[in-house]
Amino acid sequence: FFLEHARKRRTLGMSEAKRPRDDLVYLAKVQEQTERYDEMVENMKDIVHIGQELSVDERNLLSVAYKNVIGPRRAAWRIITSLADREAAKVDDPEQEKHLRFIHEFRDSIENELTNICTDILHLCDDHLIPACTVQDAKVFFYKMKGDYQRYLAEFSSGDKRKEASDRALKSYKSASEIAFVDLPSTSPIRLGLALNFSVFYYEILGDVGQACQMAKAAFDDAIQDLDGLSEESYKDSTLILQLLRDNLTLWTTENPPENEGEGEEDDGTRVEETS
Repeated sequence: FFLEHARKRRTLGMSEAKRPRDDLVYLAKVQEQTERYDEMVENMKDIVHIGQELSVDERNLLSVAYKNVIGPRRAAWRIITSLADREAAKVDDPEQEKHLRFIHEFRDSIENELTNICTDILHLCDDHLIPACTVQDAKVFFYKMKGDYQRYLAEFSSGDKRKEASDRALKSYKSASEIAFVDLPSTSPIRLGLALNFSVFYYEILGDVGQACQMAKAAFDDAIQDLDGLSEESYKDSTLILQLLRDNLTLWTTENPPENEGEGEEDDGTRVEETS
């Protein structure tokens, strides 16, 4: 649907790219409020292709658009994978083979959509967003975004494809961290969001519970000491992420990781992009 929508948009001669930038931003906000996220993605791509660095407001709109396009598909993939496992256990069901074929075909279509969405935003990051950055927090924001969408690719991939996506995600998260630790305060919502998602990557993708906990705890401890000097808006954003870090630490340190791998995915921290 994602690519089909983009194709129809071009063939129908829609002219959002010819609108003034301010009008495109306003339209994206309308699309967000009406939950027209596929159209919002295309509209935000028009803004990116204008060629100027995105403002804080614009980059948050871009993040919200892609997050809400890919989020339901990630959820659908988790559900269909669970259904496949249940169906595979029905060894005495004469319809099992047919049902599994239907499920696998449907899962393949979801994976294709996920791949297309991730590839789309990763190309934007490499070709436009990161090269246009002139401020350090923007670089952290978009390197983190690269890590997130490479992590999403790794979630449903296997073998060499999973390793490739995982290696690229690790590289992107490390690039973001190198800048964040030098140029952003410990209480920065962008830096905290990075630590949150990077730690989830270690836990969910690499299976390194120790490193995940160490990273999350260090970010939490560093930030909690410096909260008093924050503005009200930054305080709200930072404390939200700190709560998510603490929730993950509680989960990871009290549950048996092999038996509970994948739990807490809905709170994996990626939604913090909406407040970055």
